[in-house]
Amino acid sequence: MTFDGVVARVDLRGVVVLDDAGRLAFAAVRKRLQDPGGRLGNAIVVGDRVTVENAGGSEPGDAPDAPVVVAIGPRRNRFERAAAGQGPGGRRQVTAANLDHVLAVAALRDPPLREGLLDRFAVACEALGLPLVVALSKADLVPAGEAQAARATYVRAGYRVHVLAAPRGEGVEGVRAELAGRRTLVVGHSGVGKSTLLNALAPELALRIGEVNATTGKGRHTTTAATLARLDAGPPPTEVIDTPGVRTFGLPAIAPADLPRLFPEWRGRGPCRFADCTHREEPGCAMTRALEEGAIAPERYRSYLRLREELEAAHQRRTTGRIARRPSDPRKSRR
Repeated sequence: MTFDGVVARVDLRGVVVLDDAGRLAFAAVRKRLQDPGGRLGNAIVVGDRVTVENAGGSEPGDAPDAPVVVAIGPRRNRFERAAAGQGPGGRRQVTAANLDHVLAVAALRDPPLREGLLDRFAVACEALGLPLVVALSKADLVPAGEAQAARATYVRAGYRVHVLAAPRGEGVEGVRAELAGRRTLVVGHSGVGKSTLLNALAPELALRIGEVNATTGKGRHTTTAATLARLDAGPPPTEVIDTPGVRTFGLPAIAPADLPRLFPEWRGRGPCRFADCTHREEPGCAMTRALEEGAIAPERYRSYLRLREELEAAHQRRTTGRIARRPSDPRKSRR
């Protein structure tokens, strides 16, 4: 028997496949489909469309009629990051494939809002061609003005933003409408309330909810691997991929000069006086002028500066093996 399905989870020795009727089955993966060294690695990830057949003992070690993945369909897109310990441009880790968009959840309090991590998710999505939706959780823990100010920063950047107090159900229906008929990858810092949100959307999932460590303020991981759940059969189906909470997020390979176009609020502005403007302190920079005029949020501009230096240092290490030091700009004297 042969059937098609989507990879719902990747385990050490195989994958869990969700078929079109909503049934789950564990399947091994043919060695020819694995990464070199017999690892699943990036060769097969959650969201991949696969074909499964009952092996019938056709390879050594197969149990009679054991389900085995014999084909993996082409990916229309993927979400990836630099692997642990790798900088931008280093070995990558693919988290999920064949997505309609990414939902980045960030807490406004407990743990405190981390715009830098949220901006990393945003830049990665722009680079990978994936639409991003932002959910700001735990709005019940901050003054209304603080929540709206955070929302305005990302609305100004061009993103759809939902403000949530999930335990009270506030904002949940807006997210539900956002997810309907799509496959959504859910990402966020540890302890921001991803599982709380998903439980509010679909209580039958019964996802574990972790408490934030009272000493460090950091969340405890409650999801240990990316997992796909089908909330509605559709058509088209509504599916979410929950991921482990992260404390750091390494960017995929991005050239430093490409970074400005990955900030949507900067598109269409300019030109700057210098064609190779880095948008730091050069005279005649259209970006810093937009910052002064309030068209660009200061938090987003600070994220740009940090990410630009990180990408330049990574590029320098790859090309020379040395860490780059930011040179002074001789053009400042031309003001």
